[in-house]
Formats: sequence, structure tokens, C-alpha cells
Amino acid sequence: MTFIMAEKKKKKEDKEEPEEGQPVTATAKYVRISARKMRLVADTVRGKQIADAQAALAFSTRAAARVIGKVIASAVANAENNHDMSRDNLFISSIFVNEGPTLKRYRPRAMGRAGQIRKRSSHVTVTLAPGKEG
Repeated sequence: MTFIMAEKKKKKEDKEEPEEGQPVTATAKYVRISARKMRLVADTVRGKQIADAQAALAFSTRAAARVIGKVIASAVANAENNHDMSRDNLFISSIFVNEGPTLKRYRPRAMGRAGQIRKRSSHVTVTLAPGKEG
């Protein structure tokens, strides 16, 4: 005998909506800036309100500030469009930068040697939560 599964497959409209206090995330992967440089910028905006974080990133001279600003803007758009949250009461609950794959290149050096060049990349994840910073 063959039994038919009682559970239906979930459709797109059946997906579960997050609860009111559940965080919203956005990720940028394979960014061609080293994780160490990105973490310096990420540390400046961690725990801040969205408006304060975007103002700090707008006046930063580091290249990583532009990338992190885009990821924060994407997370805010996810919160507004997918979860019906207001951007006024969101803050950055966590932001972390992980290392991505490293591209290995070689450059000729003196006396027939080759020197290795590591072109590092990183992955950025931003998590927003409603409420005030704590």
C-alpha cells in the first residue's frame, strides 16, 4: 500500500509572516573589500538608529561605508515592504562581516621568484530590529 502525505506543500502565499518583534536581515556577499577594513566601518554604526547610521556613513571617507550603507538601505526596504515596519523605530541590532573567498594572484619578484598577492573579499550581514537601542 502507498500512503499519501497528509501535509500539503507550502505555496508562496502560505509563507509565514514574522512576528512583530522578529528581526529583519539583508546580506551582501562577495564584496571585494577585505573584512578587516569593513569591520572598522561596521563598528561605527552597530546599535544605532537608522537615521544616525546613514548620516555617519554619508560623511565617512572609507569605501566600505558606501557598501554598508547599501546593505542597511536594503534591510530597511525589506522591513518596510515585506514586514510593514516603520523605518522611524528601527535600529541596527547586529551587523557583522565575515571573510569571503580569497583570490590568489602571483607577481614576479627578483631573482626568478614569485610573490603571492591575496585579493580578499567579504560578506556583510545587517540585522534590524524594532524599538530603541539598548
